[in-house]
Amino acid sequence: MATDIVILAAGKGTRMKSSLPKVVHRLAGKPLLAHVVDTASTVQGVNIIVVTGHGSDLVRKSISNRSICWVEQSRQLGTGHAVLQTVPHLQANSKVLILYGDVPLLSEQTIDDMLAVVAENNLALLTVKLENPGGYGRIVRDQAGRVTAIVEQKDASTAQLQINEVNTGVMAVDSGALRRWLPKLGNNNAQGEYYLTDLIAMAVDNGYHIATLHPTHPEETEGVNSLDQLSRLERYYQRRVAQQLMTAGVTLGDPDRFDCRGTIDAGMDCFIDINCIFEGKVSLGSGVSIGPNCQIIDAVIGDNVSIRANSVIEGPVTIGRDCVIGPFARMRPGTELQEAARIGNFVETKKATIGRGSKVNHLSYVGDATLGDGVNIGAGTITCNYDGANKFQTHIEDGAFIGSNTALVAPVAVGKNATVAAGSTLSKDVPEGSLALTRSPQRLVQNWKRPVKKAVTE
Repeated sequence: MATDIVILAAGKGTRMKSSLPKVVHRLAGKPLLAHVVDTASTVQGVNIIVVTGHGSDLVRKSISNRSICWVEQSRQLGTGHAVLQTVPHLQANSKVLILYGDVPLLSEQTIDDMLAVVAENNLALLTVKLENPGGYGRIVRDQAGRVTAIVEQKDASTAQLQINEVNTGVMAVDSGALRRWLPKLGNNNAQGEYYLTDLIAMAVDNGYHIATLHPTHPEETEGVNSLDQLSRLERYYQRRVAQQLMTAGVTLGDPDRFDCRGTIDAGMDCFIDINCIFEGKVSLGSGVSIGPNCQIIDAVIGDNVSIRANSVIEGPVTIGRDCVIGPFARMRPGTELQEAARIGNFVETKKATIGRGSKVNHLSYVGDATLGDGVNIGAGTITCNYDGANKFQTHIEDGAFIGSNTALVAPVAVGKNATVAAGSTLSKDVPEGSLALTRSPQRLVQNWKRPVKKAVTE
């Protein structure tokens, strides 16, 4: 049986107090809607239909790299009206699962369970029991415990308001039923909207059995209607990732001061200190130590690497085993460190290969460069790789020693075991084993008298 997943993402989100559509606000570095689409995409052969309205162009651009059938709801007349817009795009005899673009943390397992149940029971409804059910539609059951209706809070009686089982909005039903029932929805309610929840009463009247399921964690069904709710879901998400890492053997300085905005996998005996941010795809070998306040993006980090405080790694970056980085280092895309290389404080690298055991320890910039093994780069060294129009390469071979405050004007090469004296500006190649220096001769002026301030007269 074919599967359609409809995601409702047309709302403005007035309580967000933002000019952005609600579903493009980010959780863990990714738009809310992208979370829902990515989870839905795990269903094999699924047809994903997203209903947009407010800020439709921005919503589409926010997840433009997914395979989606886009449908626009030009007038926001309720959830039932939104799903009605998708009917021409539903497959024949399909199972239809209805999700929401502002409910980002529904699990793959819950989606699979919903689709499995609807195949057997005609209609599946995801509900949750809350201590404080205020604001939610209540699940009304008969004396036998069968679901008979969903009543929105504004339309509920005093007795119905005491019910603590509430509707999450997530339901699954066959496409044929949707085609029959959606045109029959009315808007005779306090909001004057076409409620999708009214389908439950129609299903009961048509002899359908309503199967109810509950999520493993209530947070799966929590929607985002304000920035406060967004922040609470963010911390829940981050705490869950932190728990997974700790279960896998990673020590965290403080699980509540950890942020993952992508994916991270780690070997044994890793340590991550406070306020570290991981983005994109990050892989840590065993024994990796990361100091506080580091940002790591799209990096592969080998065993026993030490990344010291306040360092930024912007990938793609590859770091070999036993390297030391920082503190206050910045490694930009295209950097590759071989085993036991060292990048020190206030050093920046970009499109640079640093050989085994080589050192760039202080206050230097190495870009568009290849360093061999055992190279030493002195403080204040710069590879001058850009002439204002084009980039050029610097090649430094094994064992070369570059003195402090050196400018290497690319294209230029320094041979094996060559030495460049401190304070030099190189624009020509340096042969193997030689010394290069461009320093001006030192002059001495005997009996030099320093200038003195002139007296200020009124």
